[in-house]
Amino acid sequence: MKLHRLIAVAILCLGTVACSIPERGAAVPQGYTERAQPLGIANARFYADGDPAAMIQEALRAIEREKAALRAAGQSTTRLPPVTYLAVSGGGDNGAFGSGLMNGWTRSGTRPEFKMVTGVSTGALIAPFAFLGPNYDAALREVYTSMTPERVYRLRGLSAALFDDAMADTSPLAQIISTYADQKMLDAIAAEYQKGRLLLIGTTDLDAQRPVIWNIGAIAASGHPGALELFRKILRASAAIPGAFQPVFVDVEVDGKKYQEMHVDGGAIAQLFLYPASVDVSDSGLARSRTAYIIRNARLDPDYAASERRTLSIAARAIDTMLSSSGRNDVVRTYFISLRDEVDYNLAYIGSDFTTPRSGQFDQTYMRALYAYGEQQALSGQAWHKTPPGLGTGQ
Repeated sequence: MKLHRLIAVAILCLGTVACSIPERGAAVPQGYTERAQPLGIANARFYADGDPAAMIQEALRAIEREKAALRAAGQSTTRLPPVTYLAVSGGGDNGAFGSGLMNGWTRSGTRPEFKMVTGVSTGALIAPFAFLGPNYDAALREVYTSMTPERVYRLRGLSAALFDDAMADTSPLAQIISTYADQKMLDAIAAEYQKGRLLLIGTTDLDAQRPVIWNIGAIAASGHPGALELFRKILRASAAIPGAFQPVFVDVEVDGKKYQEMHVDGGAIAQLFLYPASVDVSDSGLARSRTAYIIRNARLDPDYAASERRTLSIAARAIDTMLSSSGRNDVVRTYFISLRDEVDYNLAYIGSDFTTPRSGQFDQTYMRALYAYGEQQALSGQAWHKTPPGLGTGQ
């Protein structure tokens, strides 16, 4: 059963029967959302729709750390070097495209070091590997060419729509995350954070209905004994498709009182982000060039399919259509933000020339073909487009 169909089943079953549901810790009271702190780390995360002051301050501190690293290396800070940003979108098993593209980009010899990497959903799983550079390419390739449904989730019965928190148990995914997102990776992220680089992961605070940007480098550099567990939770939460995959609970504290936040897939609000529209990077006062690379792990043309005249089929198709439209809107939004801030924009996505059929979610044949496609796109120099489809030539 497709994930979107699972979501449709859950939506249709909710509210039909009064029954017991899994317990959870107390939610953060309304109005306290932005005061809640995980692990007591003040800059662990930001709300993308809130006051941008805290994010701007974090960016300024990153610049100071960058300058300190340059001085330590004997380099001038009079004029800072160009910066490159990378944003990786959601897309489920289509993350094989982004994985292949990153590996092909390395092989092409043109892959830059990114000042900032952001990720949502499957993009959140790719982001740490991309952030840490080519030494992590082999691990990234292994993840996306060996994935199977059994390594991601275990289906529950249809009664889970009424009596549980999701249609599938993602314990297998949690195990994969624990294997790769280890203390060594966290320490490496902390080291790069000290050089002024940023790794940001998006989730959705479902209680508050707000987008959250997690500052992974700050969490890693905190030295808190719970940092690794929180890092793993964030990765799992960012890929937690509501209704299909289990939500993730994050323990927080406000005025000494403990609460739990429910976090799900960041794609519930935005399937990719570069930085919030409220932040204008051109207003930093720094004369440095900026380049953004956006990886959309999906096609951007309509995916035609004759819809069956059945309730679940219609609901699943409608959800799929909404997600596709949301993804295209995110691509356009990042384009106009880049245009406003004079950031050189480059977009990669799965083209209509990729025609390998998919037999189901996390089909290895499909994912390996898509990985090879992304890799070849990067090697051939054909991956990047200067505008989203429909807004220009796309070249």
